[in-house]
Amino acid sequence: MKIRKSDRVIQVSDISIGNNLKDLRERSGLKQTDLVKKLQISGIDISVYSYNRIEKGTQNPTVSLLLTLCELYKCDMNSIFGFTK
Repeated sequence: MKIRKSDRVIQVSDISIGNNLKDLRERSGLKQTDLVKKLQISGIDISVYSYNRIEKGTQNPTVSLLLTLCELYKCDMNSIFGFTK
């Protein structure tokens, strides 16, 4: 079956995890470098460059990163995915 460009599904209501992570970080008063240091101390192998790409939405976060961020921010996954009321 040949797929035409017009047959592709475009998702327009995608969740911007990167924007949500940036908001959480900024509300915590942290710079990216400070947050990356905390992540590294917590055992997450990540660079500032990689974290920056996650916030920009050009790199996907790992589950272990998201769980560690929940611990650092004292929040749950709903906050990271933007499902808070």
